[in-house]
Amino acid sequence: MAVLFLALILSGCRKNEMTAKDSTSLTGIKSAAVTINSVQPVKAEALLAMQCYNNAFYHQYGTYGPSFKAYYYSDVTHSGRMDFWRQAEAIETLIDAYSINNDADLKNKMVYLYNGMRDNYGLLWTSNIYNDDVIWGALMCIRAFAITNDGGMKDMAKNNFDLVWNRAWDTNLGGGLWWTTANNTKNACVNAPAAICAMYLYQATGDVGYRDKAKLIVDWMVSKLYTPGSGEVKGAMNAAGVITEGARTYTQGTFIGACGMLHNAYPSAGYKTMGAKAMDYTKNNMCNAQGLLPDEYDNDDCQGFKAIFARWACKFVHDHSYQGTYAAWLNYNAAEAWNYRNSNGLMWGQWWHRTPDNYVNSFETTCGVAMMNGAFSY
Repeated sequence: MAVLFLALILSGCRKNEMTAKDSTSLTGIKSAAVTINSVQPVKAEALLAMQCYNNAFYHQYGTYGPSFKAYYYSDVTHSGRMDFWRQAEAIETLIDAYSINNDADLKNKMVYLYNGMRDNYGLLWTSNIYNDDVIWGALMCIRAFAITNDGGMKDMAKNNFDLVWNRAWDTNLGGGLWWTTANNTKNACVNAPAAICAMYLYQATGDVGYRDKAKLIVDWMVSKLYTPGSGEVKGAMNAAGVITEGARTYTQGTFIGACGMLHNAYPSAGYKTMGAKAMDYTKNNMCNAQGLLPDEYDNDDCQGFKAIFARWACKFVHDHSYQGTYAAWLNYNAAEAWNYRNSNGLMWGQWWHRTPDNYVNSFETTCGVAMMNGAFSY
């Protein structure tokens, strides 16, 4: 692996509310039909991509009981710690890579990073006004639990999901979770991940209440944010019932993920069909003519969105045998991300030109890692 690493390298939190926009403007090119010709990276390169990421950003410190603590730096200059929700998503990227590669070092780092989250933010995140932040963290914890069987991870996921449900779900607008404690908008970025988290909690606990909550959330999204004719998933609705955000890759991806998981519990409810429709919208309306996923660089909160899309889109393809429909497209994106890596093996979120050597942040560089490892899930 050391020889492969050298050869490949030489070759080659104030959150911003999204604004409503036509998703086709993210790339400037819209295509109804995608022609794809590219070669998928080999599996060893997917593991290497995760190792390059860790080499650039991973920091281990102190101990937590008999174990260690760690966090990811926010950028290559190590100017500070990655913030809460981006840290959770970087750990999810590590979980993706471990799930594909079964690498002991990645598993250890996952545990240490979880310990670092627990050390820095505590057990219950009541002080965080962003319900989506809390859900991203809970989702990371329950996915880590599925690997380690650590009851502390399960409890952290359960207690923080319950916190959000109790303070954010109501019948205003017919249901849905509020984005923040200000109760101004109900956003896809909290609702779809919460449905996924609830399904994982159902699997982990056997409590059908979580499955029922997942269904309530997705059914609300279908009624308010999902466009059945196209498969577009709008980003948010304000308290007056007005749509305030358009589609993004991560809202498409998490809706796809939620539909994919609900299908197994409710196979006749049409969730798989809606998930596929959302996949089609992303492929045909959000990508450029070659099928490349859009740059989302409006602000630094957007730059890692494609990692989230990759995670749940690839799982959907695996779980529901859609390889013949979507694998070539997803493989193309993985290949393009890796093709434009920098001299340290890092890939930013703009998969059509070379990643800078002098500066990248740790959120934008999750995108290629998640896409490459996701491609090996199916």
